[in-house]
Parts: sequence; structure tokens; C-alpha cells
Amino acid sequence: MNVGNVASTSTTSTAAKQTLSSNYDTFLKLLTTQLQNQDPLSPADATKFTEQLVSYSQVEQQIATNTNLSSLISITKAAAGANAVSYLGKQTMTAGNVSSLTGGQAKWQYTLPTDANGLQIKVVDASGTTVRTLTGDKTVGKHELAWDGKNSAGAQMPDGTYKLVVAATKADGSAMTATTSGLGTITEIDMSGAEPVLYIGTRKLTLADITGFKN
Repeated sequence: MNVGNVASTSTTSTAAKQTLSSNYDTFLKLLTTQLQNQDPLSPADATKFTEQLVSYSQVEQQIATNTNLSSLISITKAAAGANAVSYLGKQTMTAGNVSSLTGGQAKWQYTLPTDANGLQIKVVDASGTTVRTLTGDKTVGKHELAWDGKNSAGAQMPDGTYKLVVAATKADGSAMTATTSGLGTITEIDMSGAEPVLYIGTRKLTLADITGFKN
């Protein structure tokens, strides 16, 4: 949780209250002076005074509402941070076909709706270049796939994010849609921003990116 943001919000709210209080006192003094010196034959319109008093009351209520909302946001951030900490060290499934190569290993999970007649699996780098073609299971269901980080020439690729592209075909040759998820262990959590940022290697994630966990 970003303590600086919370402190700034609290300071702003306090300053607003002080300004409103000062202005309100000034308004009452001017109102009293005007009433004392008004022309008895042409008295000031009391409706205008009432409208101004109501306006001050509404501003005061809005400042109080903003203060309460800031408190709720702070509590929500703290709860999200505490929840995120429980993810440390867990093997996590993430939405999409991106995974992080860390220490010479990257993992994915892909799911086939039925048995595939043909299956082509490629590892693609950030520039869209295919660095390795892998062999996978063609049967229906979920399958894990690990990559040792080496390209087709046997050279070790640098740590970073890579995509797994799965192209499956049915017995009649038509395309089959495979669902792919990234797999990796959460090693770090950054709670300095508005919401927690989780790291799997060099890959940054939000809580919304996580779709499940594996033992």
C-alpha cells in the first residue's frame, strides 16, 4: 500500500476542512454586518442567505464523504495487499499464452477440447520470431509443457517473456481451438502502487491476470 498517497489524501482533506471553516466564519461575519446595516425599508432577501447556508452545508458534507471514501480505499488496498502476499511461492496459472523464462525454464498449460489429429507447438519471442518448435500431447484435456529455454540451434535464450502458439487440427483437417495458460511461481510482490503487482520472473501481473493455482 502506498502510504504516501494515503497521507497526501488525508492532508488534502484536512486542508479543505480548514479552508471551509475559515470561509464559513468570514461569511457569518459579513452576514451579521450586513444584517446590522441593512436598510429597514429594503431588507435583504432572507432566501439568498438560506441558499448560501445550504451551499456551505453541502460542501461540508461532500468533504466528509470524500474523507470516508479515502478511508475505505485505504482499507481495500490493505486487504488486497494482504491477499497478494499469500500468493508468494505458489505455482500460478495466468490468462493467455504468455509465460516467463526464468533460470532456463518456462512452463505452460494447454487444453484440447477433443483428440487432435495434428498438433504444432511453437515458442515465440517478444518480436514474434519462432525460437523453438515443441512436441506435445494430442489427446483431449489439459497438458503441461515445459521448455528448457533453448532455441532450435541449441543456444540458451535470455530470460524474459515468451508465447506458446498451439495450432491443432481435427481428423477432417479443420482447425481446433486450444486454450493456453502460462505457468510460473510468484517470487515477488510490489505493493507501492495503487494495486499489488506480482512478479513471475520478469513478468508483471495483476491479481486479475491470475486464473488459478497448482500444487
